[in-house]
Amino acid sequence: MADKKFEMSLIAAGFGGQGLMVLGQLIAYTGIEEGRFVSWIPSYGPEMRGGTANCCVIVSSEEIGAPVVDVADIVVVMNQPSLEKFRDAVKPGGILIYNSDLIEKPDDLRKDIRVIGVAANTIAREVSGDDDKVANIVLLGTTVAASKIVDEAVCVETIKEKLGKKKPEYLPKNLAAFEKGKAQA
Repeated sequence: MADKKFEMSLIAAGFGGQGLMVLGQLIAYTGIEEGRFVSWIPSYGPEMRGGTANCCVIVSSEEIGAPVVDVADIVVVMNQPSLEKFRDAVKPGGILIYNSDLIEKPDDLRKDIRVIGVAANTIAREVSGDDDKVANIVLLGTTVAASKIVDEAVCVETIKEKLGKKKPEYLPKNLAAFEKGKAQA
């Protein structure tokens, strides 16, 4: 690979159905498009629906030895239980991004990390009417813009490819959500 040594890790967590797996997959697919090595590992709670769900993503310029992420450069959380579980899983100097519509910012967050609260559900409803299903894409935009884990333009192309082909009627909402999310970074 021509680029300098690069490796970033991400943990995305929330309730099942909030789209955290898709957020992680889009970052992973974008990393692949950039010619990087990627791992994506999902983890689900025992419940069928509404249980906890998270995924770990690593994007690297070199082969990845172990795909498990205990401490990440970026942690994205969509609900209070996920914040409690993963709040200390951010590396010093890393980024914690949380959905401020569903999580109250704790007073006792670490000072050695960047903390970004995003009203993801509110923004999602702004771009898609009364539907907050694109809240994950809002947080994807914030994640990519704040961390540079993947290139923003390549990520837009990945959204078009992976989401636009499945449900083209939602593509404008997804792209708008991504742009609004980037502005939160």
